[in-house]
Amino acid sequence: MGGVVHFEIPADDQKRARKFYQDALGWRIEAVPGMDYSMVITTDMDDAGQPAAPGAINGGMMAREGQITSPVITVDVPDINATLKAVEELGGSVVMPKNEIPGMGFTAYFKDPEGNVMGLWENLPAGEGQGAGS
Repeated sequence: MGGVVHFEIPADDQKRARKFYQDALGWRIEAVPGMDYSMVITTDMDDAGQPAAPGAINGGMMAREGQITSPVITVDVPDINATLKAVEELGGSVVMPKNEIPGMGFTAYFKDPEGNVMGLWENLPAGEGQGAGS
């Protein structure tokens, strides 16, 4: 069973969105160097950078573009390519194929038959990285 491990919030004005979520919910939002992406910290983290509370997740914020126009829920899967194949066989479509996040894992996006965009996460093989990025 794929667990929810991350969320993403697209924004037209990232500065405005950061201020809103920081002020409204007390979230810590940190820019990722070299990327047009910010990490959204919603819960305390352990020494490995993972949420300390069981079931808690952190997320990200990026520019609204393409088919990523509303919040995205990201699910952990053991094999993104196999999952994308199943998505297509079941009437969904690939929005963005498997893409590496160096030192962490892989991500992809798909659209379900209802038109919702969802994210997928696959950890790097054991010993090759830090694991899920949230």
